[in-house]
Amino acid sequence: MSTKNTMTEDVQKHSVHTLVFRSLKRSHDMFLSNQGTLPTVDEEAEKVRRQVKARDCYGMVFDDVKKLQAMKHLRDSEAGPNPPPPGTSEVESTISNETAVVPYSDTSLMTRTPQANNVNQVANMMKKAPTMPKPKWHAPWKLYRVISGHLGWVRCVAVEPGNEWFATGAADRIIKIWDLASGQLKVSLTGHVSTVRGLAVSARHPYLFSCGEDRQVKCWDLEYNKVIRSYHGHLSAVYSLALHPTIDVVLTAGRDSTARVWDMRTKANVHTLTGHTHTVSTVLAQSSEPQVITGSHDSTIRLWDLAAGKSICTLTNHKKSVRDLVFHPTLNMFASGSPDNIKQWMCPDGKFIQNLSGHNAIINCLAVNPEGVLVSGGDNGTLHFWDWRTGYNFQRLQAPVQPGSMDSEAGVFSMIFDNSGSRLITTEADKTIKIYKEDDNATEESHPIDWRPNILKRRKF
Repeated sequence: MSTKNTMTEDVQKHSVHTLVFRSLKRSHDMFLSNQGTLPTVDEEAEKVRRQVKARDCYGMVFDDVKKLQAMKHLRDSEAGPNPPPPGTSEVESTISNETAVVPYSDTSLMTRTPQANNVNQVANMMKKAPTMPKPKWHAPWKLYRVISGHLGWVRCVAVEPGNEWFATGAADRIIKIWDLASGQLKVSLTGHVSTVRGLAVSARHPYLFSCGEDRQVKCWDLEYNKVIRSYHGHLSAVYSLALHPTIDVVLTAGRDSTARVWDMRTKANVHTLTGHTHTVSTVLAQSSEPQVITGSHDSTIRLWDLAAGKSICTLTNHKKSVRDLVFHPTLNMFASGSPDNIKQWMCPDGKFIQNLSGHNAIINCLAVNPEGVLVSGGDNGTLHFWDWRTGYNFQRLQAPVQPGSMDSEAGVFSMIFDNSGSRLITTEADKTIKIYKEDDNATEESHPIDWRPNILKRRKF
């Protein structure tokens, strides 16, 4: 019993720290014999490892430095007997190659000069900065005639191929024909029972075609000023009308989300172009491919094969409704107008060219003349004039609202250049027709181009 108590007292004499230290000492003594001495470092292997790592991380720098040193050594040897710089002698090169895992051999020193090497390096590292081409100078446009006569919003305009008169259609359901030179009213045509929304004059027949919100498409004989044909088939308002330049067909588009192709003489509905999911606001026709292009409030533009009556492709770049399209008179291109911006496209595949941004309004109409002046008309009465090639906005106009009209009636609904391209005819919400022409007194000095080439042109897709 006494022995047991004595052992308990001996255990209790030592603190926890002492016991832990003794345990660590025993563990150390136990494993010390297994450790032995640390292995010696092989200096040669370590050197090779460092060279491999350096070559992997900085190989391109090493190569360029060696080339420059070698060329300098060649120049120095040609100039006189000077000792080569360290690291470029044959002995040192041989030693470095022997110690390297992958020996370095330069085969391009004899064929490339340092100048060419530097030029290639600069060309690879630097990209050519995009620049904005200098726009062509265009004379500013000014308002020179205001024509009144309609009793409602003037919604559409068309110019006769002989450039002697033009026709307008309005919400008063009347088509009026005006003398282009004097602005005098020649004749009024009645027959529609709702707003007239589209007009087109045939270049090969004495016919005027019209369409309106009464779902009617009419053919007027200009020798008798009477309707001789009507084309029935649209289920809702007809908003746009176009004539094919070489084939006797009429193209119409409207609120029933379709565009229709009519035989001019038999009045037959040849094709119904379906695919849009909203109002088709504008339709264009030309003799080359694609022969038909439509723009819709579903934010898309469709290119159509007229013979098959099927869609070739759909352009979805616009984010808002497409209100108008226009062909360039000499280039195989067209432009589209939308509240977000104006876009230019290349035919026949609809390749996107560039954006024309800055007309912060709902763009109702577009027009372009052979000189490359593109005009856009906004729902707030603003006109923007652009250089077609560069997209440079060289002029902005705000047409004054006529007396008796509200400021909110400052809207441009349609526009067209006459066949000479020297006069611009606009139809507006204040019930007037305005004609613009170039300022004859303007020069490049009096109206210089505000061109800043250091500001790069940005493209939005």
